[in-house]
Amino acid sequence: MSKKTSAEKISDALNIDPPETEIVEAEVIEPTEIEHVPDSKRQQDLDKDYKTVRQNLLDIVNVGAGAIEGILTVASEGDNPRAYEVVSQMIKSVTEANKDLIDLHKQMGDIEGESSSQKASNITNNSIFVGSTKQLQDLVKNNFKRLEDDGTK
Repeated sequence: MSKKTSAEKISDALNIDPPETEIVEAEVIEPTEIEHVPDSKRQQDLDKDYKTVRQNLLDIVNVGAGAIEGILTVASEGDNPRAYEVVSQMIKSVTEANKDLIDLHKQMGDIEGESSSQKASNITNNSIFVGSTKQLQDLVKNNFKRLEDDGTK
């Protein structure tokens, strides 16, 4: 009485013929470069918007700096705690405007980098082996032996 493999046991239980195993090698697909031609109208709009936003942020920073000086003068003359609170809020607002200006430069760099030529970064190579674990082990062992014989290992 010979030992039955798992596949044979399952086939007997389901009253079907055992599956034949076959080794299938998947084709390797090389990555391709994606060329993106920027739309000139879009680029013009992007440049215009960038200049507008940048100028607005610079204006906010300049006006805020002047306002801080004025409010500091009022606060020091009146010794009113509310005036110092307003100075604090104005400094925070100007600081945030400065950070927004720096973020604008970073975002523009990201957009411009995006519009230049891109490479496909999501490459999926699916290799499927249909067979038993024993057959897979034999295949791997034979490939290692072949590599050792060729001296490429």
